[in-house]
Amino acid sequence: MNDFARSANGREKWGAGSSVLRHRHDQAYAAIVLSGGYEESGSRGRFRVRPGDVLVHRAFDAHLNRFADNGAQLLNIVLPTPPPFALGQLSDTDAVVRTAERDPVAASLQLGEQLRETTHAAEDWPDILAADLIARPNTRLDVWARRHGLSPETISRGFRKLFGQTPAAFRSEVRAQRAFALLMGSAMTLGGIAAQSGFADQSHMTRATRALTGASPRFWRLKSIPFKKDRSSFA
Repeated sequence: MNDFARSANGREKWGAGSSVLRHRHDQAYAAIVLSGGYEESGSRGRFRVRPGDVLVHRAFDAHLNRFADNGAQLLNIVLPTPPPFALGQLSDTDAVVRTAERDPVAASLQLGEQLRETTHAAEDWPDILAADLIARPNTRLDVWARRHGLSPETISRGFRKLFGQTPAAFRSEVRAQRAFALLMGSAMTLGGIAAQSGFADQSHMTRATRALTGASPRFWRLKSIPFKKDRSSFA
């Protein structure tokens, strides 16, 4: 398995102007911003958050963080099943925080009941590129660059500066996340999942899934409950 960062319930405090290098968690969790603010660039785009915002991380999402001049205090809550969106707000943040102090599992359920999606606007071309690759992971980077009046070298260098990886690597992870979701939640064959996720072939998907999660697609299919009774769906 890969060396993943630990997902744990509890508070975190980050100093003014601090930063966290790109890392990956193997569990889903939500980060509630209690005070301060920061910028997060990761698998689901770039977000600038402030008190009251909640960032949702799926299992195997990666991100880096840059904290503002006043730092930030966060409350992390591990989630068994994350919502499909990345940014939200709670109807009663204080109630969730109080519950988390005595019962993190109950706080996770409470958060799931309260959390509502919020939108965020793209501010510059790296935001737009990330959103386009998430929506359409077969996007050709040279074509995208020409359409936006940029060179391929510019988008590679500028995107990597903000996200900690190249657009091509980001696109590959988007495909791998799609494949992982289908592995865990559909009855498609592995070949069908590879095609649906935008990979050239099944072996390409296998390499990308292993790079993302530390294990092969077959490993994850065996762990997926719907497929334990029907091994004929393996391909």
